[in-house]
Amino acid sequence: MSDAPASRARVGLISLGCAKNLVDSEIMLGELRRQGHEIVADLDEAEMVVVNTCAFIDEAKRESIDAILEVAARKGPDGGVRKLLVAGCMVNRYGPELAREIPEIDGFVGLDQLREVGTIVQIGGDAPPPAPSHLVFDHTAPRLLTTRGHAYLKVAEGCDNPCTFCAIPSWRGRFRSRTIASLVAEARELEAAGITELCLIAQDTTRYGEDLGLGRHGLLRLVEALLAGTSFPWIRFLYAYPTTLDPELLRLMGSEERLCSYLDIPLQHSHPEILSAMRRGGSAERYLRLLDQARELVPGIHLRSTFIVGFPGETEEQFAHLLDFVARARFDHLGAFVFSAEEGTPAAALSDPVPKAVARRRYRQLLRAQRPIALASRRALVGRRLPVLVEGTCEESEHLLQGRHQGMAPEIDGRILINDGVAPAGRLALAEITEAHPSDLVARIVAPAAGVA
Repeated sequence: MSDAPASRARVGLISLGCAKNLVDSEIMLGELRRQGHEIVADLDEAEMVVVNTCAFIDEAKRESIDAILEVAARKGPDGGVRKLLVAGCMVNRYGPELAREIPEIDGFVGLDQLREVGTIVQIGGDAPPPAPSHLVFDHTAPRLLTTRGHAYLKVAEGCDNPCTFCAIPSWRGRFRSRTIASLVAEARELEAAGITELCLIAQDTTRYGEDLGLGRHGLLRLVEALLAGTSFPWIRFLYAYPTTLDPELLRLMGSEERLCSYLDIPLQHSHPEILSAMRRGGSAERYLRLLDQARELVPGIHLRSTFIVGFPGETEEQFAHLLDFVARARFDHLGAFVFSAEEGTPAAALSDPVPKAVARRRYRQLLRAQRPIALASRRALVGRRLPVLVEGTCEESEHLLQGRHQGMAPEIDGRILINDGVAPAGRLALAEITEAHPSDLVARIVAPAAGVA
């Protein structure tokens, strides 16, 4: 592949889906920039557009299709977008179908072709047949960061878990870890770029290193190496699988202030029959003991989980069991999904589907049940002074800054609105929490970033 393209273009990219997909987008942007293309944020200025798709659930697929069609509508002989490329998960899962149904697509970038995006921009490319990816990109892949203050470090690719509702292994492939040396090298590059918070991500982050012979302590060894080899004030990992979470990692979290006191552990459900049908290990009582252990080993830890409602066969009694579990667990943050029957998964073939209207009602009811729990967690912070990562000006008002404390992961856990004081974006400042709301907090800055750990 040539370092210089035959002709340079103004390229825009739409990144959809999870943080893992965002890293893929940043690799494509880095490769395009390396080859001399101009990256533009405004699609009105773009000659070519790459849509990096998500295929996780029906809602994500619809969002991806809508984005593709929106860009396709911009194509025309009189200026505007000249070429539309589609990348990511939907390419590996539905590439030929997309090519057939949306002929305006000029080329496809599969999950293993991220570094070939420059060539595909030039000459287009046919849709690959449906297949799982098998590569894992390392620190040598160029990246153009699109986040400020924080950055994601993808520590592994793929997944080996047998969850019956999830089709991700069918396009992301088997679980495969990067080496510790490669990850430390990339982390140092991110630190040199001015990043304050390093977020470790994978489909099953707590399984990191098993395939490298590191056993169940692989993530612990990686975190220790990152703490020793870098100076990030904040390091966090997303996400924890309940059966592979290493208690030693929690002990390190309790003693090391640079390792964020935060645990995102998607549990999916609490009722034993639903967990069995999902092929998820564990039980409500075991989960509660695990949460108690986390709180004991890491005083002040913030806990997040995610649940699926409307799984086939879920009864009102089983849903009530989930509501009771959430009330007992008292998560600081909680997310939920309505079950989506994904083609090719065992769950899609189960009988006794839950009507969509019922599933949506349960979804709303679960979020309502969490609302006072979340509010109580946030109210407990009022009056406290906490290090806050300032993210910049609030989208809704130029008179407010916004940021996060250590117990809030990027994008998913709300924000802190700062109505008094100034601090540079991407840096830490000491802030006093003055108000609490179910999703957000309000604070004032009381000390500059210097010296805040």
